[in-house]
Amino acid sequence: APRRPPARSGLASRGGGGRGAAGGSMTDTRRRVKVYTLNEDRQWDDRGTGHVSSCYVERLKGMSLLVRAESDGSLLLESKINPNTAYQKQQDTLIVWSEAENYDLALSFQEKAGCDEIWEKICQVQGKDPSVDITQDLVDESEEERFDDMSSPGLELPSCELSRLEEIAELVASSLPSPLRREKLALALENEGYIKKLLEIFHVCEDLENIEGLHHLYEIIKGIFLLNRTALFEVMFSEECIMDVIGCLEYDPSLSQSRKHREFLTKTAKFKEVIPISDPELKQKIHQTYRVQYIQDMVLPTPSVFEENMLSTLHSFIFFNKVEIVGMLQEDEKFLTDLFAQLTDEATDEEKRQELVNFLKEFCAFSQTLQPQNRDAFFKTLSNMGILPALEVILGMDDAQVRSAATDIFSYLVEYNPSMVREFVMQEAQQNDDDILLINLIIEHMICDTDPELGGAVLLMGLLRTLVDPENMLATANKTEKTEFLGFFYKHCMHVLTAPLLANTTEDKPSKDDFQTAQLLALILELLTFCVEHHTYHIKNYIINKDILRRVLVLMASKHAFLALCALRFKRKIIGLKDEFYNRYIMKSFLFEPVVKAFLNNGSRYNLMNSAIIEMFEFIRVEDIKSLTAHVIENYWKALEDVDYVQTFKGLKLRFEQQRERQDNPKLDSMRSILRNHRYRRDARTLEDEEEMWFNTDEDDMEDGEAVVPPSDKTKNDEDIMDPISKFMERKKLKESEEKEVLLKTNLSGRQSPSFKLSFSSGTKSNLTSQSSASNLPGSPGSPGSPGSPGSPGSVSKSTSQMAAITTKGGLVGLVDYPDDDEEDDEDEDKEETLPLSKKAKLESS
Repeated sequence: APRRPPARSGLASRGGGGRGAAGGSMTDTRRRVKVYTLNEDRQWDDRGTGHVSSCYVERLKGMSLLVRAESDGSLLLESKINPNTAYQKQQDTLIVWSEAENYDLALSFQEKAGCDEIWEKICQVQGKDPSVDITQDLVDESEEERFDDMSSPGLELPSCELSRLEEIAELVASSLPSPLRREKLALALENEGYIKKLLEIFHVCEDLENIEGLHHLYEIIKGIFLLNRTALFEVMFSEECIMDVIGCLEYDPSLSQSRKHREFLTKTAKFKEVIPISDPELKQKIHQTYRVQYIQDMVLPTPSVFEENMLSTLHSFIFFNKVEIVGMLQEDEKFLTDLFAQLTDEATDEEKRQELVNFLKEFCAFSQTLQPQNRDAFFKTLSNMGILPALEVILGMDDAQVRSAATDIFSYLVEYNPSMVREFVMQEAQQNDDDILLINLIIEHMICDTDPELGGAVLLMGLLRTLVDPENMLATANKTEKTEFLGFFYKHCMHVLTAPLLANTTEDKPSKDDFQTAQLLALILELLTFCVEHHTYHIKNYIINKDILRRVLVLMASKHAFLALCALRFKRKIIGLKDEFYNRYIMKSFLFEPVVKAFLNNGSRYNLMNSAIIEMFEFIRVEDIKSLTAHVIENYWKALEDVDYVQTFKGLKLRFEQQRERQDNPKLDSMRSILRNHRYRRDARTLEDEEEMWFNTDEDDMEDGEAVVPPSDKTKNDEDIMDPISKFMERKKLKESEEKEVLLKTNLSGRQSPSFKLSFSSGTKSNLTSQSSASNLPGSPGSPGSPGSPGSPGSVSKSTSQMAAITTKGGLVGLVDYPDDDEEDDEDEDKEETLPLSKKAKLESS
């Protein structure tokens, strides 16, 4: 059965006048309609305003209803008038029907005359008399019942007397299952003024304390609600009747004692006018809406499965009342001006300010019922009134309740129009210091949330995520919001967001590791991970310059598994980008060390930490990220070689050996084909011009050790930029003149133990450095990140220097076993060259 539509036409009260349908000649408002569809949440969505006509459509082979948008003439609706579809006419200006089983439509006419014309067309197609309000039965009934109902002229109600209440209650109950009987009962109740007579009997029953009669009245009034008729609601919810209707619903026969709803509404619930409302109609509408909402939420019992669709008109009544209230308040400029003036006035006392903020919050909540175009006008009005500067003032106050309500209002604004908020904060940044910027106030409230479960912080983090999400940023011909806002955010706000993270990770383990701190850091990491995925060069510059990843990985030592996993997820997102700028940063700072340490400390436990770390290494193996594969094997193989319950690490070793084999045998993969087919390619994502410029300059900068290397690594930059050939010659001499040696595995439980640099020779270690520097140039054939080039050698020097490690058996080329005693030479000296200063100190102390 079709759900009942919006109770009132949005056009009827505020209809504008009358452009005709595009392409048509009609200029009056008679055929002007709004098209509504019922969504999954059982709310009516406005699909647009246009002009309706009926004509024969060849494609649909029948008479159809057409609605063309008044804005651009596009087709809003094309619906064949089906002979078997049940069309309903409601309130003289609504036609409702079900197009499919779960697709309900409604046309809301500006004028009754237009509705009558289209109704006649529908009835003509279906062979019905236009005087009916419904063209078909909505449920299957036996032919006899249908014949009986059709043949009877109308439904006669018993005379409204105390002695006949039981008979009336039975009649109402028996009419509810049949749509046609419901229709006839509703018409009878409307025509005879029957509801007011019933409410008179209610007073008699209460005076006589006639409980049986009161129980019958409860059943009758509840049944009238289920008839789902706006015309009846108009009577029941009128000023003179509504409290008596609520009184009838206090006497539920299933309860041993009556409820005190009227007492609550008259004595407990107080109407507060924070700003005096001068319009009596508006005031009455607010009272009515509150009481009807109360009936829906508190008085009427939860509808049964069979009744849940029978109160849709009640929802619509409330919905459109709220629309009217918002519209009337919005048009009252004096009211809003006074509201914002008092809200930001320092002289306003705390209790009054709290009432004002709560009113504004409820006002914004009401706006959620508005259709999109009306909501546009609503928020534009609030913006012009200065709602954002007002919120900034309120968020800076001490009252926690006021700040909480202001946060809720801010959330409505962000969810509705994040661009409006972004534009405001960028403008205010030109006049104000960073610490009083609106976004920084929001971040501070998030960081300082006192709720043990951080409910407020979670909400605020969601709002920040919306604000920094490039997906909802606008791009115009002369500027992009993404470029401007992200530049602003990373300059003025990011340091506030990361402050708790940096403050807590100055040592090799978190300085504070209580549950609430861990939750907060997990939220911050979640947002940073989102930034890594969506912000490209802004976040990359920030992470590498501020050494953020190393600080995040300190949290791998947290006792809270969820926080350690958040830190790991952050690194996994970075590795997932397969970006060589990140990879070189990870390798130069040895940022796999905390991960391997956490993996080994986790032991043989089969848990989420174990699986997540293995998945990270498996990704490197499957995606064949050459630079990271070489780095992991050269530095951590001794720590990982005994893990045999998965083949990931052995697979990584095999990848590494195949990679060296190709590098040592240029014939396997000629340089010419590499130059032709495997030029350094950027990520598939399209980057803006400014991002391209950043990358181009940064690649040059990286040769100077800037923007990518943390401060502790700067001492080795001179080595990094040596000519690859001369470095190769030095290494070759060392390799020929010195003996090989092996570093034994050392205890992994020590703090920041350097024991993971377990298994690299001076040749391979130096090769890694020269490979990194040689591949800085965009066209470098040895760039490790060349997509689709599994056979490309890392650099000329690398492939040449490894020739000594080749053995030939039976015509097959194979590598000497790498991690054993035959590949370690002057390791200590070379490690001094390539490790950061902090690492050197740790090696010497060990």
